[in-house]
Amino acid sequence: MTQSKTDPRIIRTRKSIMDSFIELSGKKEFKDITVKDITTEANINRATFYYHFEDIYDLLDKSLSEVLLINLNTIDFEKSELNEASIMDIFVAITDFQGELSSRCHRGYDETIARIIREQLEIIFYGMLRKQHTTEVDGSLKITAVILSWGVYGASVEWRRNRKELSPEQFIKSAIPFLMSGIERVVGRNDNVAATETDVSNLAQEFTI
Repeated sequence: MTQSKTDPRIIRTRKSIMDSFIELSGKKEFKDITVKDITTEANINRATFYYHFEDIYDLLDKSLSEVLLINLNTIDFEKSELNEASIMDIFVAITDFQGELSSRCHRGYDETIARIIREQLEIIFYGMLRKQHTTEVDGSLKITAVILSWGVYGASVEWRRNRKELSPEQFIKSAIPFLMSGIERVVGRNDNVAATETDVSNLAQEFTI
């Protein structure tokens, strides 16, 4: 009988593999971690590993994505509107995520972490925008979501360089009104009019902190 991947035992094994990988990530660079290292740490065989993950790169993406999604609590954000409060909450969640991983993962993971953060933020922002602007041209919403995802990630990196001076909330607070103003100009206008290149460019410039 084939076991469902929603079976509690399957879920526990999958979590054990990801936890073992995160544990190893604090000790080794990604290039030095092997499937054998993971199976030994998780006390499983290779067949079990490949039942859950295509390869070690798939494990890397899914492990970091899951940790990020837990921090973001995406179910709540999917129900939220894109406003000053939600942007603040997302920014704080991202800085918490980066802080958590900095003590658990080797610095060699920075590029992968950055990509995963931007990808997940783009999905969240696009969902929020789509819900609030149901008749807006889809391309405008996607471009805006991309700009927001890169901007929020970039701001979180900048905060980490200066975190002793301001809390995450204090750091991002002054920029949010300008950001919201730019969003409204791009997607909050006539629902039948697409955003121009100038609109999008202005939004990108306004989110430069």
